[in-house]
Amino acid sequence: MGLLYDPTAPRQAEARQDRRKLETLAGKVVGFIDNAKPNFDLLADDLADLLVANYGVSRVVKRRKPSASIPASEEVINELAGQCDLVITGSGD
Repeated sequence: MGLLYDPTAPRQAEARQDRRKLETLAGKVVGFIDNAKPNFDLLADDLADLLVANYGVSRVVKRRKPSASIPASEEVINELAGQCDLVITGSGD
């Protein structure tokens, strides 16, 4: 099971100690959370192609939020945490 990292600054009491560094992307599953702004889907598609072709990523999972103003659902977070070694969230425009 992969780890999901929250890009927001944690409060000291919430800081997680289970972070680990990926030594390689080869064979890993990478997830993307699209914030639904214009062009992020295009960037994620290009990044996915590069990660697979140049770094040996085995699979890419993409999920799109319904709106940039709301967080990803708990269901999406749990799905990606269960499938992915690394998740990238992004913003377009």
